[in-house]
Amino acid sequence: MQYTSAQAAKLLRRLNEEFSSLKENESQSKEFLASVGEDVESVRPEYDFLSTQKRMNEIERKIRLLKHTINVFNATTTVPELDMTIDQVLVLIPQLSARKSKLADMKSRLPKQRDQSYNRMTNVIDYCYLNYDLKDVEAEYDRVEKLLATAQTALDLVNSTVTMDIDL
Repeated sequence: MQYTSAQAAKLLRRLNEEFSSLKENESQSKEFLASVGEDVESVRPEYDFLSTQKRMNEIERKIRLLKHTINVFNATTTVPELDMTIDQVLVLIPQLSARKSKLADMKSRLPKQRDQSYNRMTNVIDYCYLNYDLKDVEAEYDRVEKLLATAQTALDLVNSTVTMDIDL
């Protein structure tokens, strides 16, 4: 069956939720307490070990297959606007986000700023001077911000339009 990456991610999330639910149900049902003199069968929760294990194994198989298919798709599908594979773009986006954050901090500095360290006992006032050109930082910030937006939009487009074949 054909799925977009976005649809595959939702399917994966559903399978993981189904597995977690089954695991939690097993945890609550595999053992139980009964008081002395109490009819054990009347408080025994419904639990079938073999069918539970079979269902868990089947969900895990589907998760493995789905993750593998997504990984292959990400490693082989190119995002045309960036001439990179999806997995490269998935590394690029956090790199650009970190760079944008650093540049935002750098561009918000004043060229000359009084040092605010008060851990010395002296009357001498220290100043911190920038060792870079603010215009260069602002230009780089704008470039990184545009590239980040392009990467995010291009990845969203590929994730919502290009399909992969998944046979669960």
